[in-house]
Amino acid sequence: MCVDLHTHSVHSDGMATPAQLISMAVAGGLTGFALTDHDTVSGVQEAMRLGQEQGVNVISGLEVSATHNGSSVHILGYGVDLDSPELATALARLQQGRMERNLHIIAKLVGLRMAVSLEEVERISGGGQTGRPHIARLLLAKGYVQSTAQAFSLYLARNKPAWCDRFAYSAAETIAILHEAGGVAVLAHPGIIDPALNMQPQLVRELTERHLDGLELYYPGHSWNMIQCFSGLARQHNLLVTGGSDYHGDSRIKGLAGQATGFFPPDSIMEQLRDRLEQ
Repeated sequence: MCVDLHTHSVHSDGMATPAQLISMAVAGGLTGFALTDHDTVSGVQEAMRLGQEQGVNVISGLEVSATHNGSSVHILGYGVDLDSPELATALARLQQGRMERNLHIIAKLVGLRMAVSLEEVERISGGGQTGRPHIARLLLAKGYVQSTAQAFSLYLARNKPAWCDRFAYSAAETIAILHEAGGVAVLAHPGIIDPALNMQPQLVRELTERHLDGLELYYPGHSWNMIQCFSGLARQHNLLVTGGSDYHGDSRIKGLAGQATGFFPPDSIMEQLRDRLEQ
């Protein structure tokens, strides 16, 4: 029995609808699930309703892009109140920052003699939050690149010709926002931050001092050494551990956690998460 607590839908940069994700969760025999779209909870209510109807335990969630000491970190929030006005206000500022960055990126690409427009990008996003992955898909569709990965490596990644920064809260501010909305805050995919594992001990200590609640331990890109390292840090700082596929519907992973992918975050992490939220 396993769970998947890190997934994305068309409400941000995923390819599947919440309904499709819940159907996949049911088919894969998942006992727990969370939709964690970037900087939005717009699809969560639907996922929770469908999960209740189809026998999957769904917890509210989102993934917030933040900064810490000049570096980018992603914070997963679980158990947040979807009706929190404070959370809505905070997310609106992040969403506005995304829109402003999109405009700057498009202008840079046009300056590079690419025939692209914001309207085309928004059609690709299908009404959800629009961001760099959608711009990458547009560049691929128009033949400017051979893959979305190449779109990032040539144009959209940091310090590339179309790179633009955007507004983000600090990690401490993000953790406080999630707590104010009744949720817990978990550092997403810590292995990505520094594959050599040199940065994580200090980072986790500093974020724990800022009231971080947990670490995403189970992640497709985490090696055995990473799992051992993060398990030790979680014990040292009395942190929850969570896990999920980070499924977007693209080539990064072919499906949700479960038999199809051979990735099995244990269902015990859902129980521990529920216990922490009830404290």
